[in-house]
Parts: sequence; C-alpha cells; structure tokens
Amino acid sequence: MIYLILDVYYKDIENQTIANVAGIRFTGIENNNILNEYKIIVNHVEPYQSGQFYKREMPCLLSLINQIKEPFDVIIIDGYVYLDGLEKPGLGKYLYDQLIIKKPIIGIAKTNFYGTPSEYRIYRGTSKHPLYVTCINIGIDTAKTLVQKLQGQYRIPDIVKKTDILSRETDTEQ
Repeated sequence: MIYLILDVYYKDIENQTIANVAGIRFTGIENNNILNEYKIIVNHVEPYQSGQFYKREMPCLLSLINQIKEPFDVIIIDGYVYLDGLEKPGLGKYLYDQLIIKKPIIGIAKTNFYGTPSEYRIYRGTSKHPLYVTCINIGIDTAKTLVQKLQGQYRIPDIVKKTDILSRETDTEQ
C-alpha cells in the first residue's frame, strides 16, 4: 500500500492568508519509507469560518492532490472524516466527495470533537491523551490499527510530525 499524508499550515502575510500545503507519499507502517515529499503554496485562502473549517482547508488539499502524478492508495489527513465517527461530515468526508477517483481516507485528530464516541480513540506510546481516528472507504478497525502501528513511540506518529514540519517549512516568499 502507498499512503499519502497531507497537512496545511496557514500564515498571514500583508492582510492575506497564505496556505503552505505539504504531502508525503510513503510505504510501510511500522517503518515508514518516504517515496516523495510535496509542497505548494495556495494564495488567497478563505477566512476561517466556525463550524465550516473544511471550506478553508479542502481547496488547499485538492490543489496539492491534483498535482501529484504518482499513484497512492490511501489518504491520511490531520482532522476528522466524520465528526461523530459515522454520519456528521468533517473535512475528510468533504474531501472524499470531491475526489474524482475515490480513495480511502483516514482522519487523525488530536482533539476531541464533542459527540465523538470513545470507540474512535486510540492511545499511542505512554500518552494519556488519545488520538481520534475516523475514516471512509476503509474499515474503522483497519484504520485504527494502521494509526496505532505507525512508526514512532509517542502519541503523534513520526510521519504526522514530519508532514506538519514540512508544511511549516514551505517557503512563502514568492
């Protein structure tokens, strides 16, 4: 399986929000093998709207996905696919609906959304704080196991940290 993990970092420059979008294409769960790193800048990002975060983030993610020519089987995002685990759409569900070629999406969220049942929690390492795993087009047990086994001994898997860092390193001086 080839995975594509995505993250977006926002930065305000001269009264305009810029998005640094990063993606890492990799294989291997317990030992990540990075195949490619991707970075783009999206200018003129929509302002944040409470309860409608996907409207801001989705165009950024799609901009990067649409530029990737190499194959991948599963998309991993920083956030929820379903806010309640099953029905209330989050960023991942909206992204899935926009994909021309449907791919399974796994969402890894760091904070609890009110109403997310406890069965979507996983604990990694010795952390007392859970991650919340939701998904579409892949079984929840498979998704949770995958996130549980991702390389890294701490709460946040190494590949998630690396993608976050890559998004923050993207040069916005264009």
